[in-house]
Amino acid sequence: MKIIGKFAIIKEIIIFFKGGMIIVIKDLVKKNRSYRRFYENFTIERNTLEELVDLARLSASASNRQPLKYILSCGKNKNEIIFNTLAWAGYLKDWPGPIEGERPSAYIVMLNDTEITKNYWCDPGIAAQSILLGATEKGLGGCIFASVKRDELRSALKITERYEILYVLAIGKPKEQVVLETVGPEGDIKYWRDNQGVHHVPKRLLKDIILE
Repeated sequence: MKIIGKFAIIKEIIIFFKGGMIIVIKDLVKKNRSYRRFYENFTIERNTLEELVDLARLSASASNRQPLKYILSCGKNKNEIIFNTLAWAGYLKDWPGPIEGERPSAYIVMLNDTEITKNYWCDPGIAAQSILLGATEKGLGGCIFASVKRDELRSALKITERYEILYVLAIGKPKEQVVLETVGPEGDIKYWRDNQGVHHVPKRLLKDIILE
């Protein structure tokens, strides 16, 4: 094991120390799931959202243009506005979304500043992953929404045409269990929820995605 400050490398797996705990990056990635039910009464302060966006700010950006901008929400009224513009689970046809008391405590609206560039390349995905890994490290969780009523959200939040609405990230204290399982022989990759409310997410095997 090689120690570098607060970090260590064991068999090429990066870990870091926090409060006497050892956090392995792979475990953090595995724990970072798409959560859709939360403890709504759990308060998330604005400074927490700012810390998460700061992780996105420090992340890689194509040509280092850094065109992404953000709108933060952790108040009841703005949260309700954003919630009503989201489609919650495409594969769960009979589930309209979380009930009151299980909705996110906060949101981050991700925008592209078109005066910087109209081509943001892979920046949104990198930024979203950084934000959600940071949330996971804090004991929180979230979900990335691409299915957004953008015109309605733009009007409600008074977002000018300069900014393209990319994604909405819901953030909260997860109230559901999400488990990973292997894609079956039939190849079905649709996530599903069992009678106990556990959310199941099929993943392809490593050998099936490495071609050579």
